Amino acid sequence: MRVLIVDDHPVVVSGCKALLSAEPDMEVFDACDAESGLAAYGAQAPDVAVIDINLPGVSGFELATRVLAQDPAARIVMFSMNDDPAFAARAIKVGAKGYVAKNDDPSLFVAALRKVWAGGTYLPGDLAQKMAFAQFDKKLAQLSQRELEIVRLLAAGETMGAIADKLGVSYKTIANNCTALKTKLGARTSMDLMRAALEAQKS
Repeated sequence: MRVLIVDDHPVVVSGCKALLSAEPDMEVFDACDAESGLAAYGAQAPDVAVIDINLPGVSGFELATRVLAQDPAARIVMFSMNDDPAFAARAIKVGAKGYVAKNDDPSLFVAALRKVWAGGTYLPGDLAQKMAFAQFDKKLAQLSQRELEIVRLLAAGETMGAIADKLGVSYKTIANNCTALKTKLGARTSMDLMRAALEAQKS
């Protein structure tokens, strides 16, 4: 596997090279900024490109976009000091196949490269969960006060009939509200809606 690392921190690059030197099937190249990174990608044709988000001048996100414009099949892993799910979401949006935080377990870095090289995608489990919750929180923010109250009561185990009685409305009104909630929360069935309500209670 040919790996290109684009990062402007020599210590980080040296650390990555030292880590990957233990992998007999890996050959590593490096570049320190977007311009040299793009040139190295064209010259070396790596199997996987590891791109730091915070490059000098042009960001890693922009470099990833340029690499993909040059090679739509490029397999890119974004590399960052930040484990904020918003950064990971943006990385996936620009076309990266993986995201690794620099403070993660080094063994995860190797696992990420191998998984992306094999055609898969890679996100650390906790980061993937944070991204899912971030998306769910956005959906919750779109609910009305009445809908939020229905979600809370569903999570407490109340039936639609009991919820109708508590809120002083008809069963049909609650049923209609639940149908709307399924759409807003991406729930296909009543059981999915219950799970979403329970997750809302945790958040």
